Amino acid sequence: MPLPPRPLAPEDLPAALALNNAAQPNVNALEEDALAELVAQAALAAGAYGEDGTLLGFVLALPPGLAYESPNYRWVSETRSQFLYVDRGVVAPAARGRGVGRALYRLVIDTAREQGYGFVLCEVNERPPNPGSMAFHRALGFQEVGRMDHGPDDKAVVFMEYGGA
Repeated sequence: MPLPPRPLAPEDLPAALALNNAAQPNVNALEEDALAELVAQAALAAGAYGEDGTLLGFVLALPPGLAYESPNYRWVSETRSQFLYVDRGVVAPAARGRGVGRALYRLVIDTAREQGYGFVLCEVNERPPNPGSMAFHRALGFQEVGRMDHGPDDKAVVFMEYGGA
């Protein structure tokens, strides 16, 4: 069982970057400076850690109103005025099935509720398919609210929303 999630610290960013970039194509690759910028803009940037301090997973949730160029974030911004957008949710393969993702998402949902964001939104890849993530989000109570196809040589995503925040 992971320790309770806590805020990502600057010294966690190299491990978060490695987890992120190893998770392609389920998330887009990042450079170190881009990850640091996302963390700085996030309403919530948290990690789940093992007892030895190893980063097992992390989540970045963005608030509305950012000048973030992601077409997925723009779609969410155009459809909701209040939200937390899960831009990244990554769990190390060896830590999957151990409650890491659930703990991180529980923190996102609780933060959305406590801070009045109303909705938690994310996208899950439909192309290339990510059935594990789709099943995870559905099990948490997320519902499909839209789709976006970025072109035949790029991703297609399903937007998922948790409205119980």
